[in-house]
Amino acid sequence: MQRRELMALAFALTAGLAEPALAQGLPKLIEASKPGVVLVGTHSLTDSPRFGFRGTGFVVEQGRFVVTNAHVLPPPDALDSERRVVIQAWQGGNRWEQREVRTVALARAHDLVLLQVEGAPLPGSLKLAPEALAREGTEIALMGFPVGGVLGFSHVTHRGIVASVTGIALPQPSAQALNERAIRQIREGSFDIYQLDAVAYPGNSGGPLFDVANGTVIGVINMVLTKSREAALSSPTGISYALPVRHVHALLRQAQLP
Repeated sequence: MQRRELMALAFALTAGLAEPALAQGLPKLIEASKPGVVLVGTHSLTDSPRFGFRGTGFVVEQGRFVVTNAHVLPPPDALDSERRVVIQAWQGGNRWEQREVRTVALARAHDLVLLQVEGAPLPGSLKLAPEALAREGTEIALMGFPVGGVLGFSHVTHRGIVASVTGIALPQPSAQALNERAIRQIREGSFDIYQLDAVAYPGNSGGPLFDVANGTVIGVINMVLTKSREAALSSPTGISYALPVRHVHALLRQAQLP
């Protein structure tokens, strides 16, 4: 076989293997991450159904805590001794384990909350990326429960890229809702977020944003940001937004974990 033919064959083999190798990374990431991506909602014996789904969360810190959006939690006056905030962790197949949780740190300015899980640590704790912002063009995947319990709970994954790193401020409360914390948020102004070339839905709120290349969590999906950006448009853009993981690191420091 001539040298030119050998080079052409080698190129063809390399090109044929490159894409499957890349494609295999995402299935492995999905399989490994499912136990660490949980349902967040409320439970009450008097509700029907007893579990009320509100959003997605993900497990951190050796299975002891769950991160989600603050707006995923119900208002305090909706909770009592009968109705409590819970998470449900995937056990494989159609099996879910329910655990009670309690709030240990809250960052309203960035719409994040840290929940401590009652009982033994959960499996599947996800690895957080360093605090540096991801580069535009980074291949990402987001996982959550975009249709809630309509078709039964199952993890759904979407893939895209970080389309832009841009500044934004969360929607401000009405004048009637202004308080010291809200005023401080206004003074702090905008912060960087990820604009994603991927579609997320309300059930994705609080779910993890993965860097496909290394499987680390680089952000948290936030539907409040998406809705506020699209409110001025006559039709949805299909663009979603996520909070950079640096705000999760700040939340963990706020909690002063042992």
